[in-house]
This record gives sequence, C-alpha cells and structure tokens, in this order.
Amino acid sequence: MFEIINQVKFNKDGLVPAIAQCHETGEVLMMAWMNKDALTMTLETGRVTYYSRSRQELWEKGLTSGHTQALVSAHLDCDGDTILLMINQTGAACHTGERSCFFTPMLSPASKAEA
Repeated sequence: MFEIINQVKFNKDGLVPAIAQCHETGEVLMMAWMNKDALTMTLETGRVTYYSRSRQELWEKGLTSGHTQALVSAHLDCDGDTILLMINQTGAACHTGERSCFFTPMLSPASKAEA
C-alpha cells in the first residue's frame, strides 16, 4: 500500500529515527525510533506509533498518557535513513511532561559570544 516504505533504510536493528515536528509552529518536539510495523501503522491510521527499544514493543504515542500525536504528513530524507513527521501534538511530547524533549540548552549564541 505504501511503496515508499521500501525506500526506507532501516538500521541493522530494523529501526529508523523519526523526528516529530509541530505542524503549526515548526517546533521540533521529539525523536524516537520506528520499525517497519510502526511506520506502516502510523501511515495507515494517522496516529503516530513508535518502537520502544527498552520494552521491545510498539507504542502508540499518547495511548496511556493522552498526549497524542496526529500525523499531518511524513517525509523521508534524501538518504532514506531518517523520517520527519509533521504532527499535531496534544499535551506534552516529552515523557518528562515538557512540551518538547529539547528543553535543555547546550549552547546559545549569547554564551558562544562570551567564550
């Protein structure tokens, strides 16, 4: 049904990184892993599903927390080894309760200028 899946270059563990980005704001919300089944389910249902490496199982984002991700579009990068998911996020994307997983600053233009 989704021929594009055949172009995805999954790693040796059968996984591909997936970046979730807010469709409305462009904010990068999280990165997680997908296997072929998770990607297929996401494209078929429009509800973003990932693969949990720690639990070794599929998990639909928000199924237990209510912090869901609705797929708007999905894009494969030029190398075929990373997926960009444009989503509508309900609630927090991060398991810590933060809107985005990328809330810890490492370097900002101001701190770089001071160095």
